Amino acid sequence: MNTSFFIAGRYLISKKSHNLINIISSISVVGLSIGTFALIVVLSVFNGFEDVIKGLYGAFKPDFEISTINGKIFNINEFPAEKTLQLNGVNGFSSVVEEDALFKYGDKQYIGKIKGVDENYISLSGIDSMLVDGYFVLKEGEINFAVVGSGVAWFLDLYPDNISKLLNVFVPKRGNASSFNLSNAFNQKAVHATGVFSVQQEFDEKYVFLPIGFVRELMDYENEVTAVEIFVKKNADIAQLQDELEELLGNNFVVKNRYQQNMALYKVMKSEKMAIFFILVFILALASFNMIGSLSILIVEKTKDIAVLKSMGADKKLIKNIFTIEGILISVIGGIVGLGLGFLVLFLQQTYGLVRLGSGEGDFIINAYPVKMHLIEFVYVFGTVMLIGYLATLYPVNFLLKNFSKVKLK
Repeated sequence: MNTSFFIAGRYLISKKSHNLINIISSISVVGLSIGTFALIVVLSVFNGFEDVIKGLYGAFKPDFEISTINGKIFNINEFPAEKTLQLNGVNGFSSVVEEDALFKYGDKQYIGKIKGVDENYISLSGIDSMLVDGYFVLKEGEINFAVVGSGVAWFLDLYPDNISKLLNVFVPKRGNASSFNLSNAFNQKAVHATGVFSVQQEFDEKYVFLPIGFVRELMDYENEVTAVEIFVKKNADIAQLQDELEELLGNNFVVKNRYQQNMALYKVMKSEKMAIFFILVFILALASFNMIGSLSILIVEKTKDIAVLKSMGADKKLIKNIFTIEGILISVIGGIVGLGLGFLVLFLQQTYGLVRLGSGEGDFIINAYPVKMHLIEFVYVFGTVMLIGYLATLYPVNFLLKNFSKVKLK
């Protein structure tokens, strides 16, 4: 194998810099490098956007959502609050009442959802960091306030600075209405909006935050909640904690982690990433055809060398190893150069944000393209390049050396 490696290395790095085979081999290395570079950069950018989206959803969706199996609401007294807080990794929880509602602001109306939360929710979720206008205040003394999504505010033409208008909230009364009169069919309360938040379009066009006491009065509830949202500490073991919660709560409750709450979103992101990966792998495979050409030309050009080696006692296996290692060396160099260049570009982007989004002046939630490098993906990409390179050597080596016995020194 050392002999094969030495000869393959000499063929790859020849002193005859203008030799046709060297030019073609260089093109093969460049093609694989560019393909490898594109693959690792795109995957890392996808990771960055995935983290941004998860962060946005994380400000709205809890680590765990506890709901009842039977019906829509349950009494908060049925929830083992003290035992839950004693679980390792739990940071806190918030009681939540969520319901469809009709909003009226001035002469405009809009249908969305109200989300009543207790005083723990803001500090645990960090939703106040998503504020784009006004203040995230839900209650001061006995006075209730609302914080609305940017989409809801746009549809209602609502501005927190306008204190002359109140946001009217309508929800259906519990049970059957006694008449067809709309005034008897709905409960209604008015509240001033102090702020506007923006997380993601799905939430911005739907939700209005209110104090849980305000929503309970509106819904004719006493201690009922629709869910309990649990927030965990930074380094908590999510899988283990979910098992412990399910064991603690029994069969009457459903425990959903963040992935289960947003399953459709995560599946779409994963599918998009896999689709892009396979498209770029296909492009990388096309680039490997240069290597097939370079190896084919090399074998034809080195027929005399093959004959000399054969006369010196080299068998078919040794000759085959030489050209197989030649292809592997091209793949290794292309992979390392591509990954090295990719790492450098990604590091600079991660550190300095060289490639901006829009004008970089607050047009987007983030100013520059986000990137996140995963070591395992560098390993996967390098392994993919090596596999493609090895497969690309099989055809020229096996096909062109099948007449090995006929090669003679002239």
